Amino acid sequence: MSLGLFVIGDEILSGKRQDKHLARVIGLLAERGMALDWAQFLGDDQDRIAAAIAAAAGRGDTVLSCGGIGATPDDCTRQAAAQAFGRPIVRHPEGEALILAQYGEQALPNRVLMADFPAGAELIPNPVNRVAGFSVGGCYFVPGFPEMAWPMLEWVLDQRLRHLHQAEPAVEYSFNAIGPVTEGDLLPLMQATLARFPSIKLSSLPFRGSPERPRQIEFGFKGPRADAAAAYASFREGLKAWPQIEVEELSRP
Repeated sequence: MSLGLFVIGDEILSGKRQDKHLARVIGLLAERGMALDWAQFLGDDQDRIAAAIAAAAGRGDTVLSCGGIGATPDDCTRQAAAQAFGRPIVRHPEGEALILAQYGEQALPNRVLMADFPAGAELIPNPVNRVAGFSVGGCYFVPGFPEMAWPMLEWVLDQRLRHLHQAEPAVEYSFNAIGPVTEGDLLPLMQATLARFPSIKLSSLPFRGSPERPRQIEFGFKGPRADAAAAYASFREGLKAWPQIEVEELSRP
């Protein structure tokens, strides 16, 4: 199972608004020892959104989704979710009651449309204006407004996804390997390290060098503390076969 994020809205893809959700979600997850496996930006296209939801659900992924659940014609995420799961759109009685309690007569006839969800959906409480988000099939949908979306996502993480919290979050050891070597030269060592420590993620970020900064590769070893530390130490030991490499330590949790 992977954890993913949808950020939905033509305004993001056109550049009219800058996305703020990705960085915030990464931070919320890190506070709980969790990490994002993938993220996808989508415009307000019902078929495309439905296909993305169906693909994620088919993989068994858990999805957090921001944007597109309003009542205006461009907002089609609710309809896309219904399409993806093959369910009709129905009025959610509790969702409707919350909107009526918040807005009274002004809720009719349009605001109550935001209580129309895929059949069987559960509500995600909105502490700002009580217009709920919803969840269905392991996907959690909240508005695009950060002041609403972020506390709603915190509720999801703590009330619905608490079982995914990690008491011991992944840590990362990293260093720069400075010298006249390439990633290709070190590929066998990287492959051997991953084969020996399959629980860690190994990253490599090369820098080709400049007059101010020599050629170097930043290596990271992320995973359970003991495994990440062991992989880091093993890789450092393997680098001794290249005496021309100088190691600059970056982080040791």
